Amino acid sequence: MFYTGLCFGTNDLEKSGFFYDAVFKTINVIRHQTTDNEIGYGFSGQEECFWIIKPFNKENATNGNGSQMIITANSKEHVDLFYSTALEFGGLDEGKPGLRDHTPNYYGAYIRDLDGNKIHIYIILQNNMKKKITND
Repeated sequence: MFYTGLCFGTNDLEKSGFFYDAVFKTINVIRHQTTDNEIGYGFSGQEECFWIIKPFNKENATNGNGSQMIITANSKEHVDLFYSTALEFGGLDEGKPGLRDHTPNYYGAYIRDLDGNKIHIYIILQNNMKKKITND
């Protein structure tokens, strides 16, 4: 991995923390730290690698057009659960879970968090899983 971490700015740290606590729980990512200005997340036993933060310059947090966080899921069920949990906790749909035509066996979903940041979660399915999905 070539990066240390990723930060998304937020205009409401408490609400964003509630959202990410629920959404990240679906992929076994937990809250590691909370301060007045940031919340850090990561896998249990590892350092934080994702933070939601209040902007240092005290300006409103904004999202980037064309930017997104991409998460690799461990299963199709994780993609589905991550997506449905995000919507349940106030996130917005940016692409329902399903196969994508840009890469063989690519199953993914897209959401936006409470501040409009785009998150994509995906898995590359085994061939037998793809057949099951396309036949349903």
